[in-house]
Amino acid sequence: MKNIRLTLEYWKDGDWYVGQLVEVPGVMSQGETLAELQANIDDAYQVVLAERKQAFSRPRGRSKSIPILVHA
Repeated sequence: MKNIRLTLEYWKDGDWYVGQLVEVPGVMSQGETLAELQANIDDAYQVVLAERKQAFSRPRGRSKSIPILVHA
């Protein structure tokens, strides 16, 4: 598996570290330590990847692709 570098934005909420991935909206978690938060964020990211992969898997014979331009 290839590693990529993402940004974990985190803060303290009482005794817990809470955080989210800046580049991947919706990936959030918490942990009692920063190391636990990092491990939990990695787990949450893997779940999101698996869900998105499943949601976007299409039968190849029926789908088509075209390049488009979008405004950033």
